[in-house]
Amino acid sequence: MEAAAGLAMQSRTVGAAGTGPRGRRSGALGGDGPARAASLRVGGPAAAAPALRARGARPVAPLCCVQTSRGHQSLHNSVDEALLLKRKAEEVQFELNGRCIYLVGMMGSGKSTVGKILAEVLGYSYFDSDSLVEQAVGMPSVAQIFKVHSEAFFRDSESSVLRDLSSMHRLVVATGGGAVIRPVNWRYMKKGLSIMLDVPLDALAKRIAQVGTASRPLLDQPSADPYTAAFTKLSVLAEQRGDAYANADVRVSLEELAAKKGHDDVSQLTPTDIAVEALQKIKNFITEHSMASGPFDDL
Repeated sequence: MEAAAGLAMQSRTVGAAGTGPRGRRSGALGGDGPARAASLRVGGPAAAAPALRARGARPVAPLCCVQTSRGHQSLHNSVDEALLLKRKAEEVQFELNGRCIYLVGMMGSGKSTVGKILAEVLGYSYFDSDSLVEQAVGMPSVAQIFKVHSEAFFRDSESSVLRDLSSMHRLVVATGGGAVIRPVNWRYMKKGLSIMLDVPLDALAKRIAQVGTASRPLLDQPSADPYTAAFTKLSVLAEQRGDAYANADVRVSLEELAAKKGHDDVSQLTPTDIAVEALQKIKNFITEHSMASGPFDDL
């Protein structure tokens, strides 16, 4: 029995044509059934379509006080960031025309954090593809899916999720780090706009070493030095996936952004800084490719 799961939005979610009322901006897909490579059919029968639920429901709040590099909170800087973020969002909303935004990048690159900010400011709904796979398969983590089944099984389920999300509009989707390796996934993501968050491997390894690798099956290897282990594995993955990441419509380089803002290290950037840069890059992409003159053929 295949696990059937629909993306059934509640009354305040995204309209099918991308023009409906604002939806809930953080969500995960409910699903029941045995652990198989589930198909997340969109718009299925109501009886088979669990309602969208927010995981860890709490408002995304990038606009509150931000911890500055000097170690104190600055309300003034926070307000400035909020206004800039809002203005950048207003500049691209019309041209986006309801297109979905897909965030790609290495594990630990901040796709979920930045994705929630973008969804909030654009009035989109937010999804995490890993979370949708977990719920469709009926397991609590990607690591367990890898252990009980296989990476190939997970990738099949991931492609099913992206296929079904690609038929919707006004979504920000944070994808898993390896979603880019399958060409079919790019076919789905090209129905919207894809943004790569390019973070230096050293910074990624430091982040991952701090939080641990238990939830990241491709990195979870016993080692006396978590940083060295993470950096070594990330370097291999970056080499393997480099060409695939290059398919993204937009690239946000944290190294370049930090230099532009006068920071010595990418860790000094706030998630709002990165979201603002992503919106500017989207605007540039739309302008350069003359996308503002009309919607995608399938919208």
